[in-house]
Amino acid sequence: MTVGEALFSFKGRMSRSDYWLKGCLPMLPVGILNNVLMYGVATDGARAIAMVIGLICLWPGFALALKRIHDRNHSGWFLLIFLIPFAGIWVLVELWFLRGTVGPNRFGNDPLQVTN
Repeated sequence: MTVGEALFSFKGRMSRSDYWLKGCLPMLPVGILNNVLMYGVATDGARAIAMVIGLICLWPGFALALKRIHDRNHSGWFLLIFLIPFAGIWVLVELWFLRGTVGPNRFGNDPLQVTN
């Protein structure tokens, strides 16, 4: 899976290593820039730019979370748990730490299995 597929596609599954290396790591500089604009510069123009960057980052953030939760064999609707106070912590545990389903599941083949 390429970085572009990781950030912009909603199909398939994503392993933990791909999630961190091809998803979160490329998004880190954008997040840092966004925080500097929002809280460091803190002018109206900088905050407006930070809000636009935040809106643009919704797509890749959702794509990453969806593919990762598909790897755990959950529907995308599972991500709505984020809306429940404190219960959203479990979604983070599933996204960040737990291994995906071994072998194929309803969302595709196991990303850790080598296919020839």
